[in-house]
Amino acid sequence: MLNFISLLKNEQMKLYSRFATWSMYIILAVILFAGALIVFVFDNIDEQNYNDNWKEQLAQENEELLEANEEVEFFRYDSEIAINEYHIENDVKPLPYDAWQFTLENAGLSMIISLFTIIVAAGIISNEYRWGTIKLLLIRPISRTKILFSKFVSVLLFSITMLVFLFIISLVIGAIFFGINGWNPSIVQMGTDGVEEVSIFAEIFTQYGLNMVNLVMMATFAFMISTIFRSSAMAIGLAIFLMFTGNSIIGFVAEYDWAKYILFANTNLNQYFGSGSPVMDGMTLGFSITVLVVYFVLFLLVSWFTFTKRDIAGN
Repeated sequence: MLNFISLLKNEQMKLYSRFATWSMYIILAVILFAGALIVFVFDNIDEQNYNDNWKEQLAQENEELLEANEEVEFFRYDSEIAINEYHIENDVKPLPYDAWQFTLENAGLSMIISLFTIIVAAGIISNEYRWGTIKLLLIRPISRTKILFSKFVSVLLFSITMLVFLFIISLVIGAIFFGINGWNPSIVQMGTDGVEEVSIFAEIFTQYGLNMVNLVMMATFAFMISTIFRSSAMAIGLAIFLMFTGNSIIGFVAEYDWAKYILFANTNLNQYFGSGSPVMDGMTLGFSITVLVVYFVLFLLVSWFTFTKRDIAGN
């Protein structure tokens, strides 16, 4: 166990000794700051705040939304109307836009973290071969299994750290630009059973956690490709290509029952929460979790078998 911890510490030191790693944090922070600035300048946040006549304001909004529904058939505002009606009927005044809502909206930026994690996962094995350090690594009196999994856990730690960074920096920047409505305000949104009032902190935790699933699966896939082909370029290119085209692939084969077993039909667990719906009939949360676990174990087994059985004498 001490050997594994030492290996993990060494991998983290190597990872964070590179400017490329820190540049990922900088890029993410710049994106968040730019996003907050755009919202602050162009979205007229102050005009969206409600005064003492907020019920009349919401009723007026609903009238305008109903008119919009009649004018535009392909885009409807039924959910917005239902949420406004909930506020009116339950005497719940809408809270002004704040840091919590900004943080919740930024959960979608986990896709950028997925890209960064794929880059790290793709290079953590292949770079050892490219730099010629693989022999020095494997001649140590430590099993290849420990070496491999110390690298994989290091990738997971990086992804979790970046997700925590996304949450913290979003909250800080959001508080600076928009203020904060207490430490755990409630929000009204569409749920699986209609409109519901939920804790925004719980919603943030849920969204960030669900997005972590896709992040881990794509990182594991890139890690496997890097282990098999010893090419970071191939691992990065293939993982990113599949990440962006996965939904399109599912759309082409959705008419077949076996399509629900494809990885990308199951990585988005948001389809089982809120107003989402499964991409195919017969799919449930338990089914998708089972499929993801099978893929996860398969990716790791292939990585382990390839790395532990490969002859590096010629490398």
